[in-house]
Amino acid sequence: MKKNPLLVILCLLFPVILHAQDSSRYLKTEIIYGRKDGMALTMLEVVPNIKPNGKAIISVASGNWMSSYKWALRQAENSNVYLDAGYTVFVVMHGSQPMYAIDEEVSDLKRAVRFIRYNAAQYKIDPARIGITGYSSGGHLSLEVALTDDVPVKDSDDPVDKVSSRVQAVAEFFGPADFLNWGRQGLNAAIFEPMLRQARVAAAFDFKDWNDSLQLIVPVSHARRIEMAKELSPIYAVSKDDPPVFIVHGDADLLVPLQQSTSLLQKLKDAGVPADIMIKKGGAHGWKNAEEEEKLCLAWFDKYLK
Repeated sequence: MKKNPLLVILCLLFPVILHAQDSSRYLKTEIIYGRKDGMALTMLEVVPNIKPNGKAIISVASGNWMSSYKWALRQAENSNVYLDAGYTVFVVMHGSQPMYAIDEEVSDLKRAVRFIRYNAAQYKIDPARIGITGYSSGGHLSLEVALTDDVPVKDSDDPVDKVSSRVQAVAEFFGPADFLNWGRQGLNAAIFEPMLRQARVAAAFDFKDWNDSLQLIVPVSHARRIEMAKELSPIYAVSKDDPPVFIVHGDADLLVPLQQSTSLLQKLKDAGVPADIMIKKGGAHGWKNAEEEEKLCLAWFDKYLK
């Protein structure tokens, strides 16, 4: 039976990435990096049991544009490739759909970068050597944080909001990059509402804004939704001053087309941004053991977080 490409590739479930776990090899602490709507935004600081090298990796705990403490713990336990090399890892949780759409999740993660940089001395890291990584929607959010403009937070007296949200390197796994051309030219994944609902990601694209006259938060217009889908597609944010990007993607991925990563790679290279891809032969949307691929990511961070 022929698969519906929209339904199949939009179902961005948590990728299947399994590693051996050894919780004795690190110390973790939960940290509040911000607050919104009366709730805390938290992350796990994961410190190696060897001398830290002063570099930080932000690991985005996200799948299906949802985040959870359970998922963050799993990523903390699977961070040995970085911890064994002396990196301090910050596993960041963001506000999740259906309560929060993708644009708000990006804001959460930029807040996390600012918070880590502002408190760099406390965490014994170099604020100029911060990398970011993630899988699936975590990969997408990593790219958004890295490639979009570093715009200051408006009307804020919080000193954290005064520092940069830039990262210095990216290494991500099979993250969406272009919602307007999903698998082929002109296939706009962000506006097919029935398919989005069936794939359980509709709320992630349910962009809203404040309406002064109604005194309510209301859905944006159809035209604005398309604009936001473009704004939240990393490929359209590429510029020559972007940080180096490394991509891992399977050639048998039925959820996020390989085209998403190869198109982004070409755009980065055209802009003169250092970029590379590792295509996993037979790799689906995640595979049983990605430690070898993560070692390639580590080498990328070692090279560009000097």
